[in-house]
Amino acid sequence: MSGVPTAPEAAAAGGPVLEARDLCFGYGDAPPVFDGISLQVAPREIVCLLGGSGCGKSTLLRVLAQLETGHHTHARGEVRFLGVPLTAPHPRAALVFQQPSLLPWLDAARNVGFGLDFARQPAQSKTGLAQRVAEALEAVGLAGQGRRYPAQLSGGMAQRVALARALAREPQLLLADEPFSALDAFTRAGMQDLLVALVHRWHTAALLVTHDIDEALRVGDRILLMGGKPGRIVREWRVDRGAADPSAVLALRLEILGALQATGGVPA
Repeated sequence: MSGVPTAPEAAAAGGPVLEARDLCFGYGDAPPVFDGISLQVAPREIVCLLGGSGCGKSTLLRVLAQLETGHHTHARGEVRFLGVPLTAPHPRAALVFQQPSLLPWLDAARNVGFGLDFARQPAQSKTGLAQRVAEALEAVGLAGQGRRYPAQLSGGMAQRVALARALAREPQLLLADEPFSALDAFTRAGMQDLLVALVHRWHTAALLVTHDIDEALRVGDRILLMGGKPGRIVREWRVDRGAADPSAVLALRLEILGALQATGGVPA
């Protein structure tokens, strides 16, 4: 991808890539889905948003990406991207979802490059676009696989293509909604490690929605626990992924599990 993307001035100065201030969001006359949400994500940081089903994690992610707008919604608060208020989807903020959502009539390379020539994307030559696609595929371990179609890919390979599609946009921010939950345990672990490596390599900020404590401990630098109705951030932990003491990791896991149970996220 023409080397590591240069961090914009706001990030280079130590500011957060993503910042949310006192967010509240709901649909129509219904009670808010979440309220009072404030968070930050820094360059090369993975923040895991953990919580039980129905607490508003996925909705929050879509609101942060500016995908939840319209007359049927009501919102309060501010989202800032690289120090600037974010009021529409940004070409340097990429999303990865639980399902790869690849277009079956396009091969892997064309799926990765899909949308790179849209109006909101920076103009680039065909050669430059092809290079970005090739480098993105190489980054996720799929060099030379660009001509394979989705039907020819395993679940893990398809999710790698989806991640490459996000990387090809040279994102400063990666938003991911349970992207590995449909994979088997072995493939999921490999994808989690790949995510960590890519975030550090590209100096990207990442916000990962998950309901899996072990995943949050494996990839996260910080864990935010969301719970309640309306959803709120109720706890935060910093994670030392290089901790050599297994008992410390187990103690943290049990502490998070207890807090998650207290929110009703898992059965007691």
